[in-house]
Amino acid sequence: MVKSVNMRFAAILIFIGLIFGTIFLLKNYKVPQSIEQSFVFKASPTPTPFYEMTIPYLRSREYKSNLGELEKISENGSYTSYLTSYTSDGLKINGLLTKPKGDMPEGGFPAIVFIHGYIPPTLYKTTEKYIDHVDFLARNGIVVFKIDLRGHGDSEGEGGGAYYSPDYIIDALSALSALDSSDFVNKIGLWGHSMAGNVVLRSFASKPEIPAVVIWAGAVYSYEDFVKYRLSDNSYRPPELSSQRQKRRQELFSVHGEFNKDNAFWKQVAPTNYLGDIKGAIQLHHAIDDDVVNIGYSRDLMKILDQTKIPHELFEYPNGGHNISGLSFTQAMQKTVEFFKNTL
Repeated sequence: MVKSVNMRFAAILIFIGLIFGTIFLLKNYKVPQSIEQSFVFKASPTPTPFYEMTIPYLRSREYKSNLGELEKISENGSYTSYLTSYTSDGLKINGLLTKPKGDMPEGGFPAIVFIHGYIPPTLYKTTEKYIDHVDFLARNGIVVFKIDLRGHGDSEGEGGGAYYSPDYIIDALSALSALDSSDFVNKIGLWGHSMAGNVVLRSFASKPEIPAVVIWAGAVYSYEDFVKYRLSDNSYRPPELSSQRQKRRQELFSVHGEFNKDNAFWKQVAPTNYLGDIKGAIQLHHAIDDDVVNIGYSRDLMKILDQTKIPHELFEYPNGGHNISGLSFTQAMQKTVEFFKNTL
């Protein structure tokens, strides 16, 4: 009888020991690192391919840059022009900085980041094109930072194109940051021509606090307009099939298809879907006889802007072509200067 009790007592002790031993092992057991990493990876959402093209991404990232050394290249009684540079995505981007002479207004000069339209990257030169535009603005007391988008002139990188890449928007907003780091400017706006219409509006949607933008003969805003009007630019040189730009574009269309207004990805790319919190104003200029970018682009954008609280206006010119030249040029420049002076 005593032997039976002792055996039962020993069995109970063994059972209790097994319980406490199991608890101790579970408490001190560490999951191998590879399993932890596997679990975290599986639990994390997969990033949307090409998310960097979208307005939410462009809004979420930082743009920090500074002006490089100023190299004086020309001077007259009204302004001085310098070659300089800044960084964008780690790339050295060049630009022409033009500063008005005379007493600086309290707080600094009004300023704009000036974004060029499509020019074949291999033919682009910093000190050519838009000379009259820069001259007109600078003579009227506005600092002009005309940037060479990546891959153009001596700027590093490959020209990624405007409509299916975030590259030029990043270049524009990094230039704005670099110019803002100087001690001679106050408010900074954006100016863009043709292809840069898309760059400017996407930049505007990505940084809603920009006070003012002006677009001449701009293209591709809602992306629905691109399907409707297309472009007729005889100067366009498509990228080589082997280029990184072309490969990325093919991959983009393979993943998301071409533009579809009902597609969730493309909805996040179109800047016209992100105008509700914009705080600045916008002015458009377009010649009716523009045979490169249909004036319908500007007219359709006006209809969209009419549904917002954004101050906006469109000036149409009976002639002047894609570059708004001749008498129309002077009229458009006068209205552009007046607009910037009232908003910056």
